[in-house]
Amino acid sequence: MTRKRSLVRRGAAVAAAGAAALVLAACGGDGDSPAGHGDHNAPASSSAPAPASASASAPASQGQHNAADVAFAKGMIPHHRQAVEMAGLAPDRARSAEVKKLAADIKKAQDPEIRTLSGWLTSWGEEVPAEGAMDHSAHGTGGMMTAGEMTELEDASGKAFDTAFLEMMIRHHEGAVQMAKTEQADGAYGPATKMAGEIITSQSAEIEQMTRLLGEN
Repeated sequence: MTRKRSLVRRGAAVAAAGAAALVLAACGGDGDSPAGHGDHNAPASSSAPAPASASASAPASQGQHNAADVAFAKGMIPHHRQAVEMAGLAPDRARSAEVKKLAADIKKAQDPEIRTLSGWLTSWGEEVPAEGAMDHSAHGTGGMMTAGEMTELEDASGKAFDTAFLEMMIRHHEGAVQMAKTEQADGAYGPATKMAGEIITSQSAEIEQMTRLLGEN
């Protein structure tokens, strides 16, 4: 009986030792686990600030503008409006199909730019030039037509209209190109200097086209 109790006690002791070993092993595994998670999280937390910083700086750089950008937008809006007004006379007055197409292309290009320029001024807290009075006050500057020249164009038709339209629009485009070059040199707002470059490219090409048409007219 004594021998039997001794065996039972010994078996219980072995079982307890085994259980203790298992507990220690499990504890060791738990200890490794947080370290592993810590290592896993470290790269994510260290890389997170970079994109946040980049995204925060992007709007700031896009939003920068200066007085030259404001002057460009305020000057180009009435300038474009007059070009669109001149182009609108062509369908009923021009004789040349090429002049009619050119006028349509000018209207198609400049109408959206007027909306874009107006949107910039609004976002900057600046006043958008009013229709009418502002346009007339700018006549004779930047290649813009005077009231008398606009009346002359409205009263012309056929070949006389084609000639007057081409001569006036060449001068008008030259004024726009000069305004755009000033924006490229002095402006700070990326989208505005980009538009200026597009105006220089497209209107310089149209000046060449109109000069050719004028020679053929």
